[in-house]
Amino acid sequence: MITLIKTLLVNITILFSFTYNANVLFPFKEKQDSIFKHKITYGLVGSFGALLCMLYPIETLGATHFDLRMIAILISTIYAGLLSGSIVLGCVIIVRYLIGGPYVGVGIAVSVLALLMGMIFRKMLLKTQYKFLGSTLIFLIHSILYITIINVYIPILHLPFYIIYFSVFYFTFLSLVFIIEHLIRTNKQIEEMVYLDKLNMVGQMAASIAHEIRNPLATVRGFIQHLSEDSQDKRLKRYSPLILNELDRTNKIITDYLSVAKPSGFQLSKLNIEEVIGDCVDLLRPFAAYSNTSIVFHRNGSHHIIGDEDHLKQAIMNVIKNGIESIENQGEISITLKEDPFSRSIYIRISDNGKGMTPDELKKIGLPFYTTKTKGTGLGSMVTNKLIREMGGMIEYESEVKKGTVVRIKLPLLP
Repeated sequence: MITLIKTLLVNITILFSFTYNANVLFPFKEKQDSIFKHKITYGLVGSFGALLCMLYPIETLGATHFDLRMIAILISTIYAGLLSGSIVLGCVIIVRYLIGGPYVGVGIAVSVLALLMGMIFRKMLLKTQYKFLGSTLIFLIHSILYITIINVYIPILHLPFYIIYFSVFYFTFLSLVFIIEHLIRTNKQIEEMVYLDKLNMVGQMAASIAHEIRNPLATVRGFIQHLSEDSQDKRLKRYSPLILNELDRTNKIITDYLSVAKPSGFQLSKLNIEEVIGDCVDLLRPFAAYSNTSIVFHRNGSHHIIGDEDHLKQAIMNVIKNGIESIENQGEISITLKEDPFSRSIYIRISDNGKGMTPDELKKIGLPFYTTKTKGTGLGSMVTNKLIREMGGMIEYESEVKKGTVVRIKLPLLP
């Protein structure tokens, strides 16, 4: 019995260490990158962990080779995807076949079972907020099927073995799920800190130059407007509207810089989120119609939050306007609301069927000076992200080229 526990502890140490090593190579994220090399790396790291577990099997059960390699397959499949899980499974099958013995078929069967369980329950575990219950459900179903398979072919096992082995299996699987979830949250906080540092950098630069530029621009605009009205020069009358438009665009850029540097003070009040979005939709309908785009707002009850109405409208209108401008021909902007009763939050989903973005473009949304528009500055999305965060919310982007973009805004509801 002591030998059994010692071997399982070695397996646990291997799995924990390889989990942290995988996070060092490519930090875990809430939505893992679809980059091929990342999936290959996760698969190889998981394979090394599983193979090391197989080098330290439970040796007190004759020709059987029990270890915790199935956890490596499960975790790799759930958090890194089918490709990574398949790499781990493939390596495990090859090594188990080379080890040989009378129970090779059983060893391969339970390994394939782990991959299937990961595939079936992956979405459920990643989406649910109840990781403990989700992990327990996966463990119970997997254990029942696992015991059924081995009981048919390996009748020598006894109850004490089942109790110790599956207790350790459950503890290890549950611990790894919570470790990875903790690493995901930590990595997200680090990304937020880096992003806020970039915002502060732009803010400090904006505060130092914006006011100095704005006053001369106002003077230039006034003189251009005055000269164009009084002068008979055809060239001046022809080009003055272009000059004024460019001056106005420059002034808007400066306003965006100032919004990043120091947004105007918040005036918090109780807001009906449906009414706020409805006002934004009404204001943008003419602009959408001009772009041959329709805006569909699916109202869903009445929800209230605490926030600044002007800032919230600015953020939502920025998102809708970006969606309209991304649609090249005829299109639609769809806005839906969904309440999450567990976190007491409201999700605002704004989707379009525009040109979409590549994964690389998606990563850069909200960064200083990055934009996919020919005449944009990238500050609109930055201001939007900052305003939502300052109201205690979160904003996420999903996009696919030629299919469109989905923006999800999460805001806390009134208790």
